[in-house]
Amino acid sequence: MAANRVPEGQYTETIYGMIKEGKHAEVIQILNVELQTHQKSRAALSLLGYCYYQAQSFSAAADCYEQLVQLHPEVHEYQLYHAQSLYKACNYQEAMKVSCHLENEEHQTEVIKLQASIRYAEEDYPNARTLVERCPSSDPDVECNIGCVLFKEGHYEEACTKFSLAMQKIGYKADICYNIALCYYKMKKYAGSLKYITEIIERGIKDHPELSVGLQTEGLDVRSVGNTKALQDTALIEAFNLKAAIEYQLKNFDGGQEALTDMPPRAEEELDPVTLHNQALMNMSDNPTQGFEKLQFLLQQNPCPPETFPNLLLLYLKYEYYDLAADVMAENAHLTYKCLSTYLYDFLDAVLTSQTAPEEAFRKLEVMSSHQTEKLRKLTKKVQDQRDKHNDDLVRKAVEEYDEALECYIPVLMAQAKLYWVHFNYAQVEKLFRKSVEFCSERDEWKLNVAHVLFMRDKFKEACGFYQTVVKKHAENLLTVSAAVLGNLCVAYVMNSETDEAEELMKKIEKEEEEMAYDDPDKKLFHLCIVNLVIGTLYCAKGNYEFGVIRVMKSLEPYNKKLGTETWFYVKRCFISLLENMAKHMIMLKDSVIEEILKFLDQCEAYGRSVLSMVEQPLEQNPIPVGQNTVTYEARLLKSLFLKLWK
Repeated sequence: MAANRVPEGQYTETIYGMIKEGKHAEVIQILNVELQTHQKSRAALSLLGYCYYQAQSFSAAADCYEQLVQLHPEVHEYQLYHAQSLYKACNYQEAMKVSCHLENEEHQTEVIKLQASIRYAEEDYPNARTLVERCPSSDPDVECNIGCVLFKEGHYEEACTKFSLAMQKIGYKADICYNIALCYYKMKKYAGSLKYITEIIERGIKDHPELSVGLQTEGLDVRSVGNTKALQDTALIEAFNLKAAIEYQLKNFDGGQEALTDMPPRAEEELDPVTLHNQALMNMSDNPTQGFEKLQFLLQQNPCPPETFPNLLLLYLKYEYYDLAADVMAENAHLTYKCLSTYLYDFLDAVLTSQTAPEEAFRKLEVMSSHQTEKLRKLTKKVQDQRDKHNDDLVRKAVEEYDEALECYIPVLMAQAKLYWVHFNYAQVEKLFRKSVEFCSERDEWKLNVAHVLFMRDKFKEACGFYQTVVKKHAENLLTVSAAVLGNLCVAYVMNSETDEAEELMKKIEKEEEEMAYDDPDKKLFHLCIVNLVIGTLYCAKGNYEFGVIRVMKSLEPYNKKLGTETWFYVKRCFISLLENMAKHMIMLKDSVIEEILKFLDQCEAYGRSVLSMVEQPLEQNPIPVGQNTVTYEARLLKSLFLKLWK
């Protein structure tokens, strides 16, 4: 420990030099050794408190300043710093108590600002505004603080005006620029928001190249920049998080992930709650287990982003962890009222009820559906009235209200449809969708679900029409459309005797895959393969196993490019169906066809060692043994069954 001590004569110069370089952790270590081996000194405690504060260890900073207040009650700054540290540590009641004992006139404005911040953090916005208005009008922070209160009250346009005025008075400040961007985001003016985000990022890169912005996305191995004061002052973390949120809202998920990797690199333990939340959300499809772990961790922190609770519940429903969702709601009743809207609470309640009482769940969803349809009709009339008045701004606002109401209606409709779908009652699902046509006819997700229902009811001509309207929107990039949708459309073409259209669509898919393979030769592309698999499955379902199985096997060539978890799913369905019919002596296959099947399974065994046979639920308590969850294992199993039946 003695080696960490700084020579006596260089103490102040060395310490201040390290603080200037942002090496607060090293300074904290040195000062702690100093305080353990020597009597507590005012200078050492003061510097230690400052470094803890800058390193965002606010509880430790509060302890230092509390000791300084006891040792030197005459120094009023220590009382103020003590209160500020308590506030930053989210100990609001104690921070308010300490601030109320600060009677020094010199610090009165700072005390009022601190008390306003405490009331703001406690969501007591009326009292926060009252305290802000007590500050001198000449104080440049007043405009900004009033803007913050207006923002929390939902007056985003007025808040934006206040922040703009503040920036005119003070000049450019990254945090105020971010506040303006956030206001535009809340008003759904994403272009305006991105303009200010771009300014924050460009200034951050120019003024602080040491923060390594964007290097992580480029694949470079960069070290953590830490949570330095320079990083806080640039508002880069906030800007990149907001950019990720905008990309997420615009359904550009790759752009959202890139925004998160572009931000200055930090170790996972250094990440702020908002970044941790956004990482979990953006990467949920790639790594759901880790995403759930992050959201569960955040929920145990105080405070945590308010979006954590509803997002975790909705993801539990998506992955069908209904018991976990019910438990989390019961354990966090205080968050239920704070973070969930009435609509979202009713929706979650109805979906959870469907697991034990489907009829009661349908009744609850029907009540919600009736409320939403009534609201949509009123808003439709409102939009029309504003159009008659030729007021573009009012029309835009009315349309936004309508779109928001529609976003609430569609999940309710789909939850109702699922109650029938899981029981194969496709006629009732179709009936539900026909009732909703006046509101949802322009929505792609509605069209696709209608198409699926019609497909399941063998209404191929009608299904074809709905599939086509969605696929045509992506005519220039067919690979962005789900392979299953393209496969169903091809089947619908075949069943309607429109084989030319099916062949043309498959040629387009093949051409796009060839172009993509040219740019990235190692990338696995499954679209054309799955389309062929769906068609092969159709022939098997119609009893023509010989033709269907041969098409299924041919679709996986070359195996190193086409064999994957998704494609294997379709393959084994056909083979299991074939085995069942062979076991019942309902069909007989030529020896040559069975020999082809055995050779095909040998190839799957060879190429499937590292390919999962199924993707398990992310929070599965009893996972499939690693050796059994492979295509190789299942291919061997299928081969043994074919040999048993054949011989």
